[in-house]
Formats: sequence, structure tokens, C-alpha cells
Amino acid sequence: MALIKLLGIAGSLRRASANRGMLRAAQANLPADTRLDIADLTDIPFYNQDIPARPAAVERVLAQIGEADALVLACTEYNYSIAPALKNILDWASREPDNALLAGKPAAIMGAGGGMGTSRAQYHLRQVCVFLDLQLLNKPEVFANAFAGGFDADGNLVDEKLTRLIAQQMEALVARVAAARR
Repeated sequence: MALIKLLGIAGSLRRASANRGMLRAAQANLPADTRLDIADLTDIPFYNQDIPARPAAVERVLAQIGEADALVLACTEYNYSIAPALKNILDWASREPDNALLAGKPAAIMGAGGGMGTSRAQYHLRQVCVFLDLQLLNKPEVFANAFAGGFDADGNLVDEKLTRLIAQQMEALVARVAAARR
């Protein structure tokens, strides 16, 4: 089978973010013939239609989205909703003619946050993804409490049960991509 390319996008910009740690765990637990790159959103400006040309940082991430067979969205929760960095890059990507970068693209959502993980933000993100015509996995759902000992001080995932769940989610996402290729 040809290489399957996944792109991880984290809503948190912090290096020690648990959500970025979940993406690193996904990288380390991929099925064969799969690669997951993690987008860097630190220099992406807020979407503004008045900007005459897309900044180079935006072009870089949009090219990564275009090359990816599927997306892995690590949904940070801020004030019960989606972190601005994640929503912002989806807004930039959605401005491509005919929504060419996102329409029909498989995607998975995961997230680490407070007591309920990121369940509320993931619900909002699912609503956004419906409009964007991203093809989301429904199962397995991946929610984590970032403050219950499952992550080290650098944001790396150390919880074995959650690591297995992420591996299962990556297997399901890769299966979705493979099925679409047939």
C-alpha cells in the first residue's frame, strides 16, 4: 500500500501542551506505511480577508493540509469551546475555492483538558467540521483529563490505556483512508 500521510493540528501553541503530546503519541503508534506530521501554527496570523496575499506561514500549513490524506485534530478546550489557533487555521483552509482542502477529507479528533477532557470543545469542533465537509471518525472517541497524571511535565503522554486508545483511533483513521482509496 502507498504511504498514508496524516497531518496533526493542535489547538494549543504551547510546546509542553498535552494536546501536542497526544499528537506525538499518535506519531509513535501509527500503523505501517503511515506518517504523521505535526503542523506548526505559532506564526499563523488571524484570518483577515483584508490581507492582500496569504502570509508564507499560512501557505506552508495549507500546503501540508493539501498533501495530507487525513487530519488529526487535537482539540484544546478554552472556555468550553475550540481554541482560537485551531479554528483559525480551519478558517484559512476553508477559503480555498470550493473548499478544496477540506471537503471530503477524513479526520479524527482527540483532546486533553480539564475534568471532562475536551468533550464540550470537541462537540463544537464537530459542528464546524460538518460545515467544512470533513469526514469525521465517530469512534473511538479520545478524551483525556490533562491533569490526572497521564502526562509528564513536558506534555508527553505516559498513560498506557490512553496510548492504546490513540493507536486504535489511528488504525481506524488509516482504515478510512485506505477504504477511500479503493
